[in-house]
Amino acid sequence: MLQNLDPRLILASASDVRRTLLANAGLNFRAEAAAIDEAEIKRAARAGGGTAEQTATTLAGLKAQRVALRSPDAVVIGADQILECDGEWFDKPTDREAARRQLLALRGRAHVLATAVVCQRGEHLLWHHIARPRLTMRAFLDGFLDDYLAAEGDRVLTSVGAYRLEGLGIQLFERIEGEHTAILGLPLLPLLGFLRQHGVVR
Repeated sequence: MLQNLDPRLILASASDVRRTLLANAGLNFRAEAAAIDEAEIKRAARAGGGTAEQTATTLAGLKAQRVALRSPDAVVIGADQILECDGEWFDKPTDREAARRQLLALRGRAHVLATAVVCQRGEHLLWHHIARPRLTMRAFLDGFLDDYLAAEGDRVLTSVGAYRLEGLGIQLFERIEGEHTAILGLPLLPLLGFLRQHGVVR
């Protein structure tokens, strides 16, 4: 057996991608979304001079804490990701027009995905990690962007960058630096390393 079933493992996320990453790694876990006001937390962080990395870690920690209080015997994984480009933060676009504006703003430029993961058990913070993959978009033509948005449809609304690297979004880029799973929203290699040290996986 690759995983010890005690302690239980909970993913504090509603993200299909994060669930898939953990499941594909062979982990036995339960997914449980944690309701927090992400927009308000980000606003407060920016007003207080917080960095994207600090804010992503705060959000991941709050998600883990919320679920850990309900299941104090489990190891709870919280994760969050903020896209930063030249000091500007980007959220998931609200509609396709917002996705178009976002991709035009990122076109031909490099951006960083501040990707945080936190593990909590009861009231105790066990571990946290921040990854900073760097992605450079190519200077694609407007016609390509129109075709891309038409092909992807509402799928562009599911990520902070309005792209899915596991799909057509890979065609937007000329350079990608960093762990693939961190780009998708969960730095899996360092997380598995922690879980191994903590006796959750072998």
